[in-house]
Amino acid sequence: MNKNNFEAYLVGGCVRDLLCGLNPKDFDIATNATPSEIKKIFKASRIIGKRFKLVHIFDRSELIEVATFRSGETTNNDSNLVKDESGKIIRDNIWGTLEQDTFRRDFTINALYYCPTSKKIEDNNNGLQHINKGLIVSIGDPQKRFAEDPVRCLRAIRFSNKLSFKIDNQIKDAIYKKGHLLANISNARLFDEFCKIFLYGNAERNFNKLSIFGLNKYLLLTEINQNQFSNKLIEESLRNTDKRYLNDQSVTPGFLIAALLWPVVLESCKSNNQINLRKFFRGMDKILRNQQNLTAVPRKFHTYIKDIWVLQLKLHSRIGKQPYKTLKHPRFRAAYDLLLIREKVSEKKMHLGKWWTDFQKNNDSLRKDLIEDLKNKKEKESFKTFGFSKELI
Repeated sequence: MNKNNFEAYLVGGCVRDLLCGLNPKDFDIATNATPSEIKKIFKASRIIGKRFKLVHIFDRSELIEVATFRSGETTNNDSNLVKDESGKIIRDNIWGTLEQDTFRRDFTINALYYCPTSKKIEDNNNGLQHINKGLIVSIGDPQKRFAEDPVRCLRAIRFSNKLSFKIDNQIKDAIYKKGHLLANISNARLFDEFCKIFLYGNAERNFNKLSIFGLNKYLLLTEINQNQFSNKLIEESLRNTDKRYLNDQSVTPGFLIAALLWPVVLESCKSNNQINLRKFFRGMDKILRNQQNLTAVPRKFHTYIKDIWVLQLKLHSRIGKQPYKTLKHPRFRAAYDLLLIREKVSEKKMHLGKWWTDFQKNNDSLRKDLIEDLKNKKEKESFKTFGFSKELI
């Protein structure tokens, strides 16, 4: 960019994380070049976004996001900055200078600009000071800034837990007063936030803090009559996701959604304290549609989620050839993991998880013995009450 007489800075999270001793996940660039000018310089690029126009530059396997400096509100904005009745910004594409751009960012710790050429950091909002203090502070009046973009409520909580920073009291007040505006945010954007909040090692802490501010309902369907099992299952599912992330194991929004919504599935098909299979199978699509209204869960995860739910029933059926069929199912491992979570938080252990743990061992003789043992004893669990009995809830 500098070769073409444009300014260019590393900005935002990558600078913040490096200063906090963390490894950045990606690197964003801010420049005084407009999106069309950036695209002329980098052929392997494309302009995205309507609300905020950005440029994605593709460099081998890397994707670099480049934003043009924005100036904010002006008396003659040529319709490039548009707000709705609540004050939320619908479109913001008024180009400006670096100094103007710094005041358009959400928090002071995200308004740090590093110049690779001069090796200097531009800090117009005391971001370095607030990093040293471990404090999340809004740029400008948080009541107004959060009305412009309610997602900042979620970002404040996420950054607080990620960095172990305190949230400024003015921001806390703004979250309580403006959090309800999240209901007007697109489900696609909220799904993106869902993934950032719950899939990067701080799921349990984020969920708990979101609960304090009453914001979880904008990201996740909740059971009407929340009970002890539901709370424990949610807690353990989040904890399990955090452990997998910290151990460099795969994590997916599909599995987490399947786990978190399992209590909702049970509640939807409950009839006289038993599972109504007809309601069970009919209710799955409705539950996913309701979740879709909140967060735009990609279609590729819908079948994945429903398979995990159905396999919770099939894991209970262990007679004849059924265990072999279940074991070959492509979603078996995910369903088995959910079974272990459910058993861990249940009041009474029935060792179904251990049975499947043993059955997975590559030993045909052992598998036959396990199935034969079931024939020789009367099982306590009932297929119809699966999921509602104290033993297998």
